[in-house]
Amino acid sequence: MKALAFLIVTLISISGLASAQDATRALINVAGDVYRWQNNNHFGLVVFTNSGVVVADPINADASSWLEGEIAERTDAPITHLIYSHSHADHASGGEVFADTAEVIAHERAPDDIVGVFVDRRVADVDSLTVGDKTFEFTFLGEGHGTDLMAVVVRPENVAFVVDAMAPRRLPFRDMPGSNIDDWTNQVRAVGDLDFDILSPGHGNVGDYDSVAEVVTYMETLRAEVLAGLNAGKTVAELQEELTFDGYTDWLGYDDWREANISGTARSLQASGAVN
Repeated sequence: MKALAFLIVTLISISGLASAQDATRALINVAGDVYRWQNNNHFGLVVFTNSGVVVADPINADASSWLEGEIAERTDAPITHLIYSHSHADHASGGEVFADTAEVIAHERAPDDIVGVFVDRRVADVDSLTVGDKTFEFTFLGEGHGTDLMAVVVRPENVAFVVDAMAPRRLPFRDMPGSNIDDWTNQVRAVGDLDFDILSPGHGNVGDYDSVAEVVTYMETLRAEVLAGLNAGKTVAELQEELTFDGYTDWLGYDDWREANISGTARSLQASGAVN
């Protein structure tokens, strides 16, 4: 039995190691001293300042440990701040890797304990922080995807870090779980109220300020066409068959999430009483 138990533990360890080794990871320059860092389909941000390194979103412990090594190869400066875009575990796990040296920052609505890490500094709906030669501007995006989601704009590079609410030329996630089409769209509009040049999202490809208007247009079109169909007495299945949104076939998530976008929009419109 002891031999069997040892074998099982060994196999689990090997499996975990293989999983970590198989992860796609990179540290990619966005502009100036601002980098996005990748763990498979998730992205965070790394900013090198003249008084330390700032990391936004730890993603998970294995990925953060890898990132810690990558940063150490580039600078002897400590990681002084860890910013959470929001508290959802797929972006917020692994903060313990940095918490020993970094001040942990989150929006004032975030829980005290974010996946085992306690918040040191809470920022208001509109707030800012200066670290050396960089300024970080925080803006709460409102209710929608999550309840504590904020955007971060890094200056002077004018890079906006926006997670989950939107990404350039990418459909909203699945059926917009836990939210509704109106709140989610308002979060994207809030991104459009920011002043920035480059958009570095938590998923998908880097874009620019104009990417925001494109996503808003898609979401407004989605809402209008689903509402019109429901008011005409059509079922969700019929709408999923008819509403192909041909102008968005090359967007990320189109093949996997178009139907879910329709069903999620229908659900929220029906729940809100918007349907006649």
